[in-house]
Amino acid sequence: MTASNLLVTTLAMAFAVAAAPAAPAPVGSASTAPHAGQDAALARWCTALRLRVDVFPGDGPLLLRSYDPPVEGRGEPALATAAFTYDNALAVMALLACDAPAQASRIGEALRLAANATRDGQPQRLRNTYRAGPVREAPLPNGWWDDASQRWVEDAYQVGTATGNVAWAGLALAALGHAEASPRWSSAATRLATWAVEHARDTRGVGGFAGGLHGFDDAPQRLAWKSTEHNVDLVALFDALEAAGDAAWRTPRGDAWRFVEAQWQAAEGHFLTGTLPDGVTPNHATSGLDAQLWPLLLREPPKDWQRALAWAERAHGVDGGFDFSNDRDGVWIEGTAQAALVYRMLGDDAKARSALALVAEATSPGGFVYATREASLTTGLAIGPDSTTADFLYYRRPHLGATAWAILAATGSNPFAMRVPAAAARAGVASAGRDPR
Repeated sequence: MTASNLLVTTLAMAFAVAAAPAAPAPVGSASTAPHAGQDAALARWCTALRLRVDVFPGDGPLLLRSYDPPVEGRGEPALATAAFTYDNALAVMALLACDAPAQASRIGEALRLAANATRDGQPQRLRNTYRAGPVREAPLPNGWWDDASQRWVEDAYQVGTATGNVAWAGLALAALGHAEASPRWSSAATRLATWAVEHARDTRGVGGFAGGLHGFDDAPQRLAWKSTEHNVDLVALFDALEAAGDAAWRTPRGDAWRFVEAQWQAAEGHFLTGTLPDGVTPNHATSGLDAQLWPLLLREPPKDWQRALAWAERAHGVDGGFDFSNDRDGVWIEGTAQAALVYRMLGDDAKARSALALVAEATSPGGFVYATREASLTTGLAIGPDSTTADFLYYRRPHLGATAWAILAATGSNPFAMRVPAAAARAGVASAGRDPR
């Protein structure tokens, strides 16, 4: 999954929001806005996100740290300065929903530089994670000093390239392209989509796109499994590029769409998470919440797919929220915000408000939303091909990605259809580019 794993500064006071401005007008297609209490939460989230950008002077590119450090104890070194690409892509779209285009552009420019990075004249692939903070020529890989081994360490997952993360970065750049009508954004989004077609397209079974690459440049491992979520992400990206006027993306869009269709289990009313590494055998080992929710945000999904939301309520529901996996060992706040957005898109405002209320309760003192309710949360997934256990976990830390999803849900902004021109968005005008669901 593309969820998501700067600087060390004393910014806690800067992130406290004592007097937040009025919440921005919703720019999505949901039928109603949140109630007054959630308006206040939205204002706090938007202010916190803007401050995370504005604390770096000027208007230069930057990436935001994905997780705040723990209040007590020693944090995980791999997360201390980690700016996950997925989280920062979400932040771009959330800032656009917050009517903060200048801050969105600063993060977007860093993603654009990452998309266009070269080494010795050769194109470089987008990485899952970079080092947070200001960016010069291109973002730096994330790493840390390991006292035990007395050496600089980088992480094989973080320097890898997950197909879904490529799609999310492309979606953020495409959203900026729609907001600013600048070719620099669409060009970078096209480059990322091209990478996915050239390096992840897969003809095994029903086709679609494989997981990407894991590890360092000298010996990257191909991730041969195929993910429902990754293919959903690519459908959305190819849709955005086609909507910008390039019909060439219709064919790869069809490839990804057919894979997603094949994962739909009509008898039970839910989606599989994808395939095993052979690219054919269905993965029945676990269920991922995003695989149930995100297809419903695509353009014109079959109405029957809406049954996946009811299935997610049964299989993932916990105390009014949702777990990532179907072991239901806790509440994944980020996923609960995703569900709130889907409820809004489908017109169920009561459930959307209920889910958003739970998310609002999980706001940290600094204004960011915690990733989980519990101290840690299992996913049933492995970080990489060398993992011997399901070691991909979420932790109770203030999280950029969870905060961005909360903003998208509260404003009714569909990240798969961020096609409202900037002027129209600021006027609160719903666009035909926003799916009326």
